[in-house]
Amino acid sequence: MSRIDDAPNYRHRRRMHPRRPQTTLAERWTLVDGIDVFYRESVNPPDARVMMHVHGFGLSGRYLLPTAEKLADEFHTLVPDLPGFGRSGKAPNALDVPDLAHAAARFLDDRGVEKATLVGNSMGCPVICEFAHHYPDRIERAVLVSPAGGIHNQPLARAIGQLSKDGGREPVKMVGVATPDYLRFGVPSTFKMFKALTQYPTLQRLLELRLPTLVVLGERDPLLPGAARVQEVASQTDNHVLAVSMETAAHAINFSHPDELAHVIRLFMDDKPIVDHSEGMKHTRIYEVHRGVNHPPVQGD
Repeated sequence: MSRIDDAPNYRHRRRMHPRRPQTTLAERWTLVDGIDVFYRESVNPPDARVMMHVHGFGLSGRYLLPTAEKLADEFHTLVPDLPGFGRSGKAPNALDVPDLAHAAARFLDDRGVEKATLVGNSMGCPVICEFAHHYPDRIERAVLVSPAGGIHNQPLARAIGQLSKDGGREPVKMVGVATPDYLRFGVPSTFKMFKALTQYPTLQRLLELRLPTLVVLGERDPLLPGAARVQEVASQTDNHVLAVSMETAAHAINFSHPDELAHVIRLFMDDKPIVDHSEGMKHTRIYEVHRGVNHPPVQGD
């Protein structure tokens, strides 16, 4: 029998559950470390490969849904709001990047998932790097979309300026999705988490990953160095990284370019050549920037 402290807070769930469905995925609640966690899940057969989408700084998993929904027919898809974010309950203390990685692992424990491919955006990418460090046997592949953090986002004032500039490059609809999430997250949590993110050595950690890793860069993303600089740094080590650039994308690629991103993820998962997605409504040139010597070889077209 669960302790009282570990019982679900049904009042919180009634208050925070979406009034109308926000996705074609099932919208559910569970309890992780005594905290109510809201998540979305596909209803495809349980033997499908598991793919969990990890949201960025201050946001919930809602803005990841456009891409997650397009992959849900092929993968057992999970899109949680990590503790302290979105509709989920707050942890007693503000979580940092390692804490969120452990929380993600315990969420998968709760769902009975032993191993998954993790798809992250922005802050979700450092969380995935930490997850891979602590739980290397539980991650099949990593997809890092617009991986934020590190020296390019320092000092904090520079990162804030980059984030502000990116706001003008994202779809207008992103404002309606992101604003409620930022308001729920709160100002004190924002500064503490943002500082932890900018100090995280993202590029170093992702180059150290020992599993097939896809990095997706937006050419118009002010939070990241350009593709040429990424290629220069990545080429200095033997790694497992496949880096791809999208010509018209900024930072929130999971929201702005779901057709193109889902297309690239499918190619990566099956080790197919990286080619343009001609059916995307916002057709953009997609090209390979770097392929590490330890990345799986191309399996043909």
